[in-house]
Amino acid sequence: MKDKDKDHDTELDRQKLIKMAMAEIDHAYAPYSGFYVAAAVLMNNGRVYTGVNIENASYPATVCAERNGIFKAISEDKRAKIAAIAIVGGKDGKITDYCAPCGVCRQVMREFSEPSSMKIIMAKDVDDYREMTLAELLPYSFGPDALK
Repeated sequence: MKDKDKDHDTELDRQKLIKMAMAEIDHAYAPYSGFYVAAAVLMNNGRVYTGVNIENASYPATVCAERNGIFKAISEDKRAKIAAIAIVGGKDGKITDYCAPCGVCRQVMREFSEPSSMKIIMAKDVDDYREMTLAELLPYSFGPDALK
């Protein structure tokens, strides 16, 4: 799937971002857990990248939807920062609850965002979602600034 460009509009349209994530969930590859996850990542330059989870028989080789989308974004423009991410997921691709990012994904988000302003949108559908900043989900985080 080709990445989307929002004409460099960084205004956060939560419903549009959620719809973009929901549209990708069927592309997830989850033959072992059966838990499909999709994400839409809005960068501060207005571009949106999508990702899905891709499992592997060797479980550590699995990649989460969030990291899949973030790595696509960073490979295109390493200077951009994550402004927001919408995440949807559920067993057999049926979205029934809010899907929070795992700890590894939170740490990757920390590398490429400003934690106090980055929005994480965990959605059941376009009108039913929870939103937090990365700082709220990953308090007292370790990031690039600690190594300067």
